[in-house]
Amino acid sequence: MNKNYLKGIESVKRKLHYSIIHELGNTSELSLNPGRIREAAGQKIASIALAEEVALSATERLQILQEIVDEVIGYGPIQEFIQDKNVTEIMVNNPESIYVEKDGKLLHTTKRFVDEAHLLKIIDKIVSNVGRRIDESSPYVDARLPDGSRVNAVIRPLAVNGPMLTIRKFFPEVLSADDFVRLGTINERALKLIEACIKGRLNVVISGGSGSGKTTTLNMFSDYIPADERIVTIEDAVELKLHQEHVLRLESRPPNIEAKGEVKIRDLVRNSLRMRPDRIIIGEVRGAEALDMLQAMNTGHDGSLTTVHSNSPRDALARIETMVMMAGMDLPLRAIRGQIASAIDLIIHQARFKDGTRRVTHVVEVQGMEGDIITLSDIFLFDFSMGVAEDGCFKGRLKSTGLRPRFLEKLNDFGLKLPAAVFEPEIFGKNGNGGRQRK
Repeated sequence: MNKNYLKGIESVKRKLHYSIIHELGNTSELSLNPGRIREAAGQKIASIALAEEVALSATERLQILQEIVDEVIGYGPIQEFIQDKNVTEIMVNNPESIYVEKDGKLLHTTKRFVDEAHLLKIIDKIVSNVGRRIDESSPYVDARLPDGSRVNAVIRPLAVNGPMLTIRKFFPEVLSADDFVRLGTINERALKLIEACIKGRLNVVISGGSGSGKTTTLNMFSDYIPADERIVTIEDAVELKLHQEHVLRLESRPPNIEAKGEVKIRDLVRNSLRMRPDRIIIGEVRGAEALDMLQAMNTGHDGSLTTVHSNSPRDALARIETMVMMAGMDLPLRAIRGQIASAIDLIIHQARFKDGTRRVTHVVEVQGMEGDIITLSDIFLFDFSMGVAEDGCFKGRLKSTGLRPRFLEKLNDFGLKLPAAVFEPEIFGKNGNGGRQRK
């Protein structure tokens, strides 16, 4: 296929994007009717192809028509990835480079935006739908799609190589406990313990790196909350999908164009305490709200849940310490650690492995203070020493260390008695070891 012909095709597409998309995109009646969009676009394609003296095959016409429909009622070149249930993340590095994470693997796609103006139009379409803005004075933004998918966009001058767009998809179908076991994310024994901890109103923190599946895990564990409790959820962008009836959802708000009107997570945590919640669920703690969260956990709001970015359970505690210091209260380190040790009962750490799978690697009890150190006890650990298979998948699995948590007595008071088999110790590989306590 000669270069002039290819240039002709691109010329047709470019003219369409700057004429028909502008025309149809501003016509709400057409936007709601894909059939009429196809009809109007078909006429435009024929006239532009004739003017450009480019002969389009039936396949090429259909391809361009679909692109137009995706553009007007969807999000252009990335629309098919948004609809693909196997795609979990979409990464637009610039108009010419689009990557997706599919089935846990990072893949480079052949899709392209026409130019920077085209990509900027899609970004503006996304952020304006949720009342956010992006321009030279505010060149980056966090937003969400109507289905709850997380969106981050950065434009020039911060984005040197052109506008960048990242979408972490949200799936309305919440994974069940059976799905987690089937996928190897966690085992049944650990699930029984976590279910008892949530029903027994212990405070639980889910930690892990970016993209490790913390929010998905939090969503699944929230199913264990009794239906008769009043739950307040607090998030930067609404992602949690709880099935209980008595759920109050709060979402933070960025400042407006005059740098006013901002409502932070910390403001919402403080306000939630006046809403008579039985439980408070914070989608992610990442700042000074950590202090208010700990105070809530220590003042009668047992059973609270949250997530935090970290590389390990110990790192999660260190991050929470740092975030409490950000509150500007000038508290002694030992006092902060004392608050953490008395507030948090259980840490569940999740990781994204190189083979694309997401697994729970630690289930850890926060036992209390010993001197100036918070004492942790591993109840379940992932056995990495089992090695890696030829296809790159990890052979290891989550195993019980044999240690029984101290909070079992509290669970017994709630009538939640776990069988001894849940804590039966398992043998770790040659590079692992059995149950142990950590400081």
